[in-house]
This record gives sequence, C-alpha cells and structure tokens, in this order.
Amino acid sequence: MDCTGRCQILDLVRYKRTQPEPLPLALAAVSDTEELPTVQRPDCSAVSPADMEVTAEERQQAEEQLEQLLRGQGSEVSGCDVGLDQSKPATLRKNVTYIVCAVIFNDTEEVLMVQEAKPDCYKQWYLPAGRVEVGENLEEALRREVREEAGFDCEPITLLLIQEQGPQWIRFIFLAKVTGGTLKSLAAADQESLQASWWDRRSALPLRGRDILRLIDCGLKYHRDSWHPVTLALDMGCRHVLQRLVLVYVSATDRIWILLIRTPKAHLPTAAAVKTHAVTWAANMVVQEAMPSAYYDHDINTLGVFSLQHNGRHHGKTDGVCFNTLVALVPDHVQRDEDGKKVEWTPAVTPPPVENPRYVWCEVQKPTLKEKLLEKTKNTSLLPIHSLY
Repeated sequence: MDCTGRCQILDLVRYKRTQPEPLPLALAAVSDTEELPTVQRPDCSAVSPADMEVTAEERQQAEEQLEQLLRGQGSEVSGCDVGLDQSKPATLRKNVTYIVCAVIFNDTEEVLMVQEAKPDCYKQWYLPAGRVEVGENLEEALRREVREEAGFDCEPITLLLIQEQGPQWIRFIFLAKVTGGTLKSLAAADQESLQASWWDRRSALPLRGRDILRLIDCGLKYHRDSWHPVTLALDMGCRHVLQRLVLVYVSATDRIWILLIRTPKAHLPTAAAVKTHAVTWAANMVVQEAMPSAYYDHDINTLGVFSLQHNGRHHGKTDGVCFNTLVALVPDHVQRDEDGKKVEWTPAVTPPPVENPRYVWCEVQKPTLKEKLLEKTKNTSLLPIHSLY
C-alpha cells in the first residue's frame, strides 16, 4: 500500500484535521513589528545526541517558567516561534472579534437574562453578551455590556470557558456577580435590550439560542464547587493571537517531559493561530515541525489554559491574546504497519525523538513541580478552551 493509502486509513481511526502544507519556520528573535526574513527549513534528517540534551541552566530556566504558569502567571511575549509568517497582527473590527458573555446568579441560583431588541431576535432571551470594543480589555467590556443590557454593575469572578472558531472569533464566558445598579425594566428599553430578568431555568422562556444552556450549567457547576483556579486575563499586551505551549509527554511510569525550543535559548514554544484552523491547532503545527515522523502516531490533546494575556489598549498593536496552554502528546494505542494492518501497541518509556535541531525534550525532575504538573494532566483542573469548528 502506498503512503497515500496509509494516511487515509490512519485518518479513519482518528479525528485529526488534514495537516496543512509544510510551514516555513518563523524566528522567535524577530519582533512583531519587524518584517520576517526569508528563512530556510533546517536539515532535520539527523539530530545529534548532544542536541537532544538540555543543560542544567536550561532545565532550571524551563522549570522556573513552568512554575510561573502553574501559579496562573505569565510573561511578556517577545516573539513567536511557529506560524508567525501565516498570522497577521490582531486588529479589532478588522480581522478579530472577541465576545464577552456573563453568567450571573442571584441568591436562589436564578440566572440573569436579557431580552433582545435586535430585529433578527426580537423579544428572545439570552445571557448578557456583546463585542469587545476598541481600547477595552475583556473585563471592561464585560462590565459595560452587563450595565447596558441588564442595568447592573458587575464584577468578574473568573473565566468559565473560552470558545473559538479560529483567531477571528473568540468568546470569553465569565462568571460574575452583581455589585450595584438596578434590574433593567421595559421602561428603560433601548437598542441594547428591552429588559432584564432573573430566570429559574425551569419556566418556559423563548431563547435566542440553546447554546447558553451549557454555559449556564458550566457557571452553576463552578458556583457550587470551583473546579479550576480563578482565571482572569493578565494585563500584558500581545500583538497576535497565539499560544505559549506547555507540551508534555507522560510515560507509563509517570515520568514527564516538556518540549522546549532553542532560538537560541531554550524556552516554551510559542505558536501563532492561523485563520484556516482552530486556535488550538497551533500545537499540531509545533509537533509537525518538531517530530514529523511521530505526528500520525500520537494524539495532541489540549487540556486547558493556565492563564491568558491581553490588554487591548493600543488598537492593532495589543489586540492579540496569548493563551498559556497545557497540551499532552499521547500515543495512539491503535498502531498500524505500512500496509495499514493493526500491530500490537507497546508503551513507550520515553517521548518520540525530535527530528528538528530547534527542539529538545526536557524531563521535569523537580519533585514538587513534577507532582503538580502530573496532577494537571490527570484531572485537567484548568480553564477549558473549546473549538466550535
């Protein structure tokens, strides 16, 4: 069987998007404001054993960066390692749209709803939601939308969920609480909404969309028992929509490695989102570039977001978002030979070898850090990010 036939069989046993054309490398040292030079893909046919080892200094720096993310912190984005040549700077009203949505409960766990004034959904009900405007950060946009549509002042408690359809459309769902104001009545109806009301989730109510039922359930679950750390956007500017990846490999004996990139110093790789794919596809691009031979034998699972960075103060310059994301590289237990026949799966004791000299695996050795990271990979107590593709 030829390679094309083999790939078709592999695609049938696993959901994985068709990989894009090979991507030219982007240099991390290049500033977002500079033009990318033309670069050649390095020879990945062989990586020397020396290139596969991390120095003690590199390990220490990587573990410090990892500890920072586990605390819900972040760091300034100084460049992008992968996909920058396919990504344009995020600019509100031009190539990105951010939606904020509020889930707010009262003391009896009724949820705040607003009645729409728009002609295409007139008198239907929805959660308070709307677009982030130029110059706003996410929390400012949320406060404004709730005030305009429901009459209340509110304070965000945490992000509950991030939904995305590629970098061009991202929705940020918040759990929030009322801090002031009064419930909007029909007497105050305007173009933003007709009125607001508390809904017990049992009474009949004409909904604009049933998608909010899942968001309400998610908010109620967190309201009763917080299952991930409080997560709000860190006030750090970013020009593109991208991910800083904690890409881990966990062996059957609970040894754990993280993938680093050297450009030139070893660090967690950053990858830009591309318009034709989900935001989380950036992890696939990194794996394709680092270890192409292992790509179809492994699943790439996005486990959640440690933290995110955004401020939006400078239009077209800080409209981007950096998601600090945990991703697991997991061996596919259904292995096939070159003829497409199933073969016995043998658990690997080490991660698949890198084939690109820019990358290196680093085993996490610090006991407390290893324990925390393993826990995150097993119970996924992180802010979820879901693709709507």
